[in-house]
Amino acid sequence: MSTTNLIGEFECRLDDKSRIILPSALKKQISPEANDKFVINRGFEGCLVLYPQHIWDETTRKMNSLNLFIKDHRQFVRAFNNGATALSLDSQNRLLLPKPLLDFASIDREIILFAYSDRIEVWNKKTYLELVSNEPADFAQLAEKVMGNPKISDAGDDLS
Repeated sequence: MSTTNLIGEFECRLDDKSRIILPSALKKQISPEANDKFVINRGFEGCLVLYPQHIWDETTRKMNSLNLFIKDHRQFVRAFNNGATALSLDSQNRLLLPKPLLDFASIDREIILFAYSDRIEVWNKKTYLELVSNEPADFAQLAEKVMGNPKISDAGDDLS
């Protein structure tokens, strides 16, 4: 089980050859176990997801336990792997991002790398800023819904 806990938000720019330089502060957080190898694929909400190689391997091991005789499982595996591409850092800490994935995420020049848990989301800067500016109206309510105890009862309201 992974113990990786990446954090941070990093602004990058694509060069003319569709490469980004992995910020040193982010690179320092990535386990040597990754061996400067990554896999990038399509993510949710229009971003890309960059996985260190060892995390990708762990994730695909979990997917390999799915029953591929079940249609929903096959569809999920296909969608998850759609566009998945192996990447390696070059000698200048650059990653070459595949054109079809850049098109999927509407990425042209300005990028935000959003690192959390064991992955790095790769966003079109404008799309990312729009997403984070639309925070839930009541973040406290959302936190309670997602992180709170689902067994909270109204019966405890009566103190008499």
